[in-house]
Amino acid sequence: MQKTEEAEGAQHSLVFFDLETTGLDPNCEIVQLAAVSGGHSLNLYVVPRCRMQRGASKVTGFKVHRQRLYLHRQPVLTNSLREVLVSFMAFLQMLGRPLVIGHNIRRFDCPLLARALDEFGLRAEFESSVSGYVDTLPLSREVLRDYGLESFRQENLVRELLGVSYKAHDALEDVRALQALYDVLRPKPEVICRHRFTLDTMDDKAAVTAAKVPCRLPGQRPLWEHFKQTVTVTEDHNRT
Repeated sequence: MQKTEEAEGAQHSLVFFDLETTGLDPNCEIVQLAAVSGGHSLNLYVVPRCRMQRGASKVTGFKVHRQRLYLHRQPVLTNSLREVLVSFMAFLQMLGRPLVIGHNIRRFDCPLLARALDEFGLRAEFESSVSGYVDTLPLSREVLRDYGLESFRQENLVRELLGVSYKAHDALEDVRALQALYDVLRPKPEVICRHRFTLDTMDDKAAVTAAKVPCRLPGQRPLWEHFKQTVTVTEDHNRT
């Protein structure tokens, strides 16, 4: 079980969380919800009530045909959206009010999650099941501001810091990779505190903006060589 110590000294489990959706617009719907905490994992699918956007389908491999959900042409077992949300809450409660961590969740995943929770009247119960949320996108910009990275997309960070590629745009693989990435980022308690938010405060201005730094020069060592850490992610050997 992942642990982190916050500034006030309290211990919280860490849950890494991600959604796959029908698109990128504010009205898109959840198709997959995945979470992982150490060796514990949750991976659930939903038949969306709106159409999959062509771009999202191409990227994720999800398609809906006759009210059945397919992933890379294979049918997957699905639950209702309410069942998925209730199962996620049970997962969080099992871990004792964890800190929920994700990449770009403040601007994308958490607003969608909040909208779904509000639809079923589950928001208050859900919020009582967590200690807060942390978005690793602005957090990584702060922690890595002196390394000259051109992109802070999760795929790029995993490649730069861990030296591997993985099967991105599958929520379960994304959270597994993010857990490994977070292990090497090792943000200090005060950094975590600065980036912590709730569903009620997620629309407030983020605490830190990215610093402008020079790009890494050709011939310099790969960034992952500076992070000596054994990690486990599912590598995608078909990618370059």
